[in-house]
Amino acid sequence: MAERISTTARNRQADSVGDDFNSGTLKIYTGSQPASGDDAASGTLLVTINLPADAMAAAASGVAAKSGTWSGVAVADGTAGWFRVVNSGATRNYDGAVTATAGGGEIELDDISIITGQTVLISTFTVTQPAS
Repeated sequence: MAERISTTARNRQADSVGDDFNSGTLKIYTGSQPASGDDAASGTLLVTINLPADAMAAAASGVAAKSGTWSGVAVADGTAGWFRVVNSGATRNYDGAVTATAGGGEIELDDISIITGQTVLISTFTVTQPAS
């Protein structure tokens, strides 16, 4: 029998993950993401983005979308490969892929070639809790 999750439960789970982002940081690195969110970060740190106190909007249909402006100034040159969001207490991580637009990454940028001093803007970001 297949697992099924109600919309209310999906929203609560997506909101819980999104709550970890409040006042946290998002860091974009070069290279491949580590095998586990528990592993040390790898690659060159390209940009750190300080997330707003209310980083995610309330979930609907199991999807929570970013809230507010997520941007930062690049500190190194390189090709974005992955990101890590760390909660404000630096105790929980959430990693994902960075790709060019339509590349399928959890974060998609217009241009993954980042240059020192460039403002990097995250225009869309979502957390999704599937129904099954």
